[in-house]
Amino acid sequence: MIDFVPVVVKDVINAAPPPAPADADAAAMGATATGLPICVPPLKNVTVPVVPTALLLADVMVAVKVTLVPVVTDAALAAKAATQTIPIAFGVNQDPVKLGLVTSLAKPGGNATGINFFIGEVLGKRLGLLRELVPAATRFALLVNPPNTAATSTTLVDAETAARALGLQVQTYQASTSREIDAAFAALVRERPDALLVAPDGFFISRRVQLTSLATRHALPVAYSVREYVEVGGLMSYGTSISDMYRQVGDYAGRILKGAKPADLPVVQAVKFELVINLQAARLLGLEVPPTLIARADEVIE
Repeated sequence: MIDFVPVVVKDVINAAPPPAPADADAAAMGATATGLPICVPPLKNVTVPVVPTALLLADVMVAVKVTLVPVVTDAALAAKAATQTIPIAFGVNQDPVKLGLVTSLAKPGGNATGINFFIGEVLGKRLGLLRELVPAATRFALLVNPPNTAATSTTLVDAETAARALGLQVQTYQASTSREIDAAFAALVRERPDALLVAPDGFFISRRVQLTSLATRHALPVAYSVREYVEVGGLMSYGTSISDMYRQVGDYAGRILKGAKPADLPVVQAVKFELVINLQAARLLGLEVPPTLIARADEVIE
């Protein structure tokens, strides 16, 4: 009997999933206590194979008859397309109703439910906070990953709406590989926008050290979607907690394995938003963080 079938999905959009936090092991691995086969997202200290496409994901699920599929971001779409019967516990950063994962938030119906963690929908708030930190800024850049089509489309619309409301200009730059990130920053250096927003994207999170290093090297203020960037030297982040999302997905996975039906478990919308500021990064950029912004921060890294 297959007790554990770990699968990392880099699905059809070529975007890596967000990093699993150090404390995610107990939350997600605990769902395997029954000894039933389970397909899970990447975890600390677990070496896993890679399933690169939605078709291969479907093949794996059918072949091993997994009991539950916990997935994040666009891997949830691949899982939903692959099966209408195997339970799915998802964590997604867009509206799961619009994505077609559930019928409604209160009554999901079907075989999927989970967490909506809003990294994308708060872009306007993130832009406003970056403007507070760099009050003279009027020209902003936005870095997106085009193959992540659904998230990119939403991000572009949100950015245009927010910029118009604040009377700002936003220029879009694209990157889907490490080399393209370098090329995008070369263009940013030439064109010198006042600040940059990095779109919420699993691939960008996986390249967070490269992104934050380039931002520091070229003295460019950048706002990110999650704290993981700030922890490796990024200036500022505002969004929901990825660690909290993993814990919630693990909780739902455990409940489903104990007999709960996804159709009866309402989609949980994230309520924990965090503003994290790195004062050392601000000093390197020659920025003085307003006391009012520091007072509102959930964490200030010295």
